[in-house]
Order: sequence, then structure tokens, then C-alpha cells
Amino acid sequence: MAKQTLAVWRGRSYPLGATWDGEGVNFALFSEHAEAVELCLFDGRGRRIIQTVPVRWQTDQVWHCYLPEAHPGMIYGYRVYGPYDPLSGHRFNPKKLVLDPYARHVVGPLRWNDAVFGYRVGQSQADLLADRRDSASCMLKAKVVDTAFTWGDDRPPRTPWHDTIIYELHVKGFTCQHPDVPPALRGTYAGLASSPVVEHLKRLGITAVELMPVHAFVDDRHLVENGLRNYWGYNSIGFFAPDMRYSASGHINEFKTMVKRLHSEGIEVILDVVYNHTAEGNHLGPTLCFRGIDNAAYYRLEEHQPRYYRDYTGCGNTLNMRHPRVLQLIMDSLRYWVQEMHVDGFRFDLASALARELHAVDRLGAFFDIIHQDPVLSQVKLIAEPWDLGEGGYQVGNFPIGWTEWNGRYRDSLRAYWKGDGGFIGELAYRLTGSSDLYERGGRRPYASINFVTCHDGFTLQDLVSYNHKRNDANCEANRDGENHNLSWNCGEEGPTRNLHIQSLRDQQKRNFLSTLLLSQGVPMLLAGDELGHTQQGNNNAYCQDSPLTWINWDLTKDQQGFLQFVRYLIRLRKRHPAFRRRDFFQGRDIQGLGVKDVTWLAPSGREMTNDEWHQSFARCLGLFLAGNVIEEEDDRGRPVRDNILLLLFNAHHEEISFAIPPNPEKARWEAEVDTAFTNGRRDDGRYFYSGESYPLKARSFVLLKHLRSQAPREPGDEPPS
Repeated sequence: MAKQTLAVWRGRSYPLGATWDGEGVNFALFSEHAEAVELCLFDGRGRRIIQTVPVRWQTDQVWHCYLPEAHPGMIYGYRVYGPYDPLSGHRFNPKKLVLDPYARHVVGPLRWNDAVFGYRVGQSQADLLADRRDSASCMLKAKVVDTAFTWGDDRPPRTPWHDTIIYELHVKGFTCQHPDVPPALRGTYAGLASSPVVEHLKRLGITAVELMPVHAFVDDRHLVENGLRNYWGYNSIGFFAPDMRYSASGHINEFKTMVKRLHSEGIEVILDVVYNHTAEGNHLGPTLCFRGIDNAAYYRLEEHQPRYYRDYTGCGNTLNMRHPRVLQLIMDSLRYWVQEMHVDGFRFDLASALARELHAVDRLGAFFDIIHQDPVLSQVKLIAEPWDLGEGGYQVGNFPIGWTEWNGRYRDSLRAYWKGDGGFIGELAYRLTGSSDLYERGGRRPYASINFVTCHDGFTLQDLVSYNHKRNDANCEANRDGENHNLSWNCGEEGPTRNLHIQSLRDQQKRNFLSTLLLSQGVPMLLAGDELGHTQQGNNNAYCQDSPLTWINWDLTKDQQGFLQFVRYLIRLRKRHPAFRRRDFFQGRDIQGLGVKDVTWLAPSGREMTNDEWHQSFARCLGLFLAGNVIEEEDDRGRPVRDNILLLLFNAHHEEISFAIPPNPEKARWEAEVDTAFTNGRRDDGRYFYSGESYPLKARSFVLLKHLRSQAPREPGDEPPS
């Protein structure tokens, strides 16, 4: 039977991608060096080419055409013609079907086969020789979408940064074992929007979920051959498409419904995005998309050896941020996710790589300039992972105004301090008060610091207090992968233990970590599952483990339920005390002429720390006096912000220390709102303390004391965890 012949019109060069206008579909593909382009249309299952359409029109290096008979649901890909000359940086191969970089819906799966490589796999100098096998039957394809969706009265919550509490989670791993989520929805966007999950987030007090990568991504060939997966998803190939492995319905509107539901509960959605590299890897990687469309335009190539890629990411390649069309791709993608999918912000993986216009990291690079002036993107939450693997890539504290950063120094300082290392109280003081040494000089605020103790990359909180050494053998890399410098402490025995004393100490250390995190200046970020006692059995690089090892276990023991309640209590404390959520840095001086500093650092004697005491290598005890009644800030309506006087006591020493409570003319009473030495995180004896007395600060413990102005009963919600 003869193939049907479709009408083909000239179409437009903008917008890029496949755009349904209600009558037909416009196709537009950028390629600077291509000599010809073909559009391949597939059957409904994406297995057989039913029509090949020469794209005859080119405007400003964009190849385009319009199919008046095309419609949403149509599956397509491209073949791009040009020189296969790796020594000159060109790797065109029309035998390799390539994915539209602007695909809104990616269909698969990718079936690994030598045919998806543009060169002759297995031969000497293999990548210099073009492979002529057709890859279409193995390849991912794009599907035309209708973007219509009823958003109704959906509005972004726009939670101020200083009130934000971030919760980093994996869409599949968070819900795939949840007993109250319908089985068909577990591990999906719909599962994340289900009532039991939303209720957990609300009761916990989370204001924003940060989703690990949901852009369409690829499972690496070597992982698949070892029975593993790229579980984390930091291997993007489609910057406009939500990965459909996380869709229960198979429709991209499921993602929109998830966002709408979370917004209705006041929860923002932040995406972890990977624009620094793609899934195509180094010069021996597959030809899936960018490499076959225009390798020399999309990637950073070695200047004198363009056969090879400049790799700042450790993943084989780096996107070419110096090319205006690559910048356009990223900006179009970001705007699409904000305007079309209604997300509230982004966390940029290895963000330093995005700032490299030449070789050095340029904090005034074009990428930052464009975002800063963009009326859409400049108004959403922007979070940088402020490092990459290139020279000079560690840029904590150096990103521009308008950006926040994962504060790696906060993580390392807290781990070292609570581990018991000496000489860290000065470093700890900076981290507790918003890291002014990193952010204040550049005109930024305390909330520029995204504070965290654990994240997806590394030990979970439970493993941080249970292992001195990583246990990554399951990754099939002979335990060579993953960070070796974890600043962890197993509390006396490696891994699981029946020793009740060690179990108790581990629980206390967990309370220390999260109390410090949630009561520090800056924006706290929790790793999903830490509040539930999640363990990965010592694996600190579980990127390839799509299994119960990484999936959250919701079947909690009594102790785990108690710890969950304690974390909820800590978040309520943070929200109730504006002294922990300041917009401005402390000044360390009398700012209202009342003879009281806004913040004072105390030695165990109850006196202000001296310069010598700051530099004592054995010092592991410190007090922080917050004069919440003299905060020089206003709320959004211009009303002055006031709080209690608070005293935070830290003791990482292995012995109890008597800490003198500073004298007060009123002989004021103090109540311990938190004492991590107690099983539920709060004193169970109901005891009050008075100015001039000493507080028995137990070994390896944290205490929060609140100055009581009157005999008034506790406020609703103040009840300690049971």
C-alpha cells in the first residue's frame, strides 16, 4: 500500500520545537553546520517510520516546516546531514535518528545497541569512523503535545526565602513503598500529589519540595548491562519533557496536576536541573540528540583537539554556554517550566560549569546576566550547586545577588563539630548565623545560604551517625566510587548494632544535627527520609540503586515515630521564632541603645567569648545569646518583629559541662524548649532555670532556652513531642 503524502508548508523558524496551533504543527530545529534535515514521522507506537519529510526551509540557521495535517500525539524524530569529521568537531550521521532538543514529551525506551553510536564500536580509533547502521528502532522519539490545561485559580505560593523550608526528594523513591498511596500511583507524580503524601509534608511543615531531576533522562549502558539504573537522573537528554517513568497516566498533564495540588496546600515546587552536560557522554558516547544535530555548536570542544570534549562535569561533556543558541535552549527551557508547568524555582546542578565562558568561572557570565534581567526567571527561586569539577570550580559564596547556594561549608562544619573535632567553634559561629563571611560582603542576605547536613549525594542522616566508611559495593565499582571524606562518626560501632548505648547516642546525634540545622540562620534543607530514619546501609553514592535500598520505608518503629514527631516540633519552633528567620545579618553590637547586643557569643562561664577562647583547639562548647526583643526588622506590613530572648547551648564534648546562664536584673526564668540529651528532645522534668544558675549541659547535646516574660501558659502547638 502506498504511503500517504502529507501536505508540507514553509512554516516558521520560531518557536523552536514542535508547536501545535490548533490546526497543524510547526517544526523548527536549530543546526548551524547541517547540510540537510529530514523529519521522520512514526506510527502510533513509535516503532515504524511512516513518512519522511525533507525540511527544505532554513532561516537564521533554523530548519523549519509546517504540517497542516499533523496533530498532538504524533511521534517524530530527525535525521541531520552534514560532515562526519570528528577531527574538526563534526559528528553528523544521518543513519542516527536524533531527538528534538525541544521535545515536550519523550517516548521510549532507549534500547541499547551498537547502532545508537555514531561510530564503529570496538574498532581502533573507533570514533573516527562513521557507523552506517540505522538507529531508529532503538531510539527515543518525541511526541507532539497539546499544552492546554485548566489551571483554574492556581497561584505560586511565593514563600519568602527567609520563611522557606526545603525538602529534597526523589519522585519515585519517596512514594513507591507508601502503604496509603494507591498501588497504581506509587512512585509517580500523581502519587506525590496524593492526600497521604501531601498530609505528611504539611504536618512536617515543609514549604517547598525540591525534586531530584525529572527532565527526561537516560540509563547509562554500563549500568543497564549490570542490572542497575541511573536512579538519580543526572543524565538529562530532554530539557522540556518530564520523564514519563514517573507518570501513572502517561500524560504530561499529570505533572501539572501535581504542581497545582501542591500549590493549593502552599507548597512550592523546585526542580533540580542539569544543564551542564547531557547523556551523550564523551567522544565515545552515543548519538542521541545534540551530537548528531550540531556537535560543534552544542558542546565545549578542546580548542586544539576538537575531537575531544572539554569536561568540567565529570560526565564526559559540557554544554557550550558561549553559543547564543545553547543559551537560548536553556532559557527557553527554564521559562517553559515556569510559565507552562508553573514550577517555582530551580536548583542548578554543578552551576559553576554554567559560568565558564572561557576557562575560568565568570560570576558575571552571560548566563547570569540573562537570568538577572529576565522578567520571569529573575522572580523565581534560584539555587546554585556552587561547584564543578574543573579548576577553580569551587565557588561557594561567589554567586551573584539573586542567587542562593547549597552551602557546602555549612554541611562540613556541622559534621566536623558534632563528630567531636576540635577547633571548629569559630567556623560553627559563622554557619549558625547565616555565613556572613561568605555572603554579606557581596550584598546578599542570610537566606543566600541553603543550609544542609545531608542531601541525595552522600550518607543519609541515619548512616552519617552509623558508618565511618562508605559501603558502595552494590554499585559494581569495587567501592571506588563515592566520597571518602564524609566527616561521619559511627558512635563506636560500624553499621547496625544491638548495643543500646550506641543506639541512644546515634539518636541523640541525629537530634543534634537537625536541631542545629533548623535553628540556624539561612534556609534549611532536609533530605527526604531523614525524619523517618531512612538508611542506605552505608552506601553514600546510591545513584544507580533503584531498589528498596533507596526507596523510603514508611513502616516506622516506635523510636522512628518519636523522632518524626521531634522534627515536626523543631520546624514549629523555627516558624514561631522570627529570631531564627532573619532577613538581615546580626551586627554583634548594641543597635538600639539599650545596652544589649543583638547577638552575643558566650563561654561556659556565661561571659562573652574572648579572642583567646575562640582559638582554643580543645574548645567544643559554645553559647549563642539571641536578643529577640531587639530585632531591627519589620514584617511585610511594616510592623516591628519581636521575639523572646533565646539562648542556644552547644556541647560536642564527650563530658557534661555546667553552662552558666547569663545574669539578668529581672532574675528571669528560662525554659528548655529543646534538650537533645532527652529521648524526646525536651526535658521531661518540667524544671525551670534562672539567670545566674548553671545549666547541666550533657555530653554531646544541644539545648535551646527561652526567656519567659510571664507565667503565661504555653502557646498552642508548644507541646513537646511525646
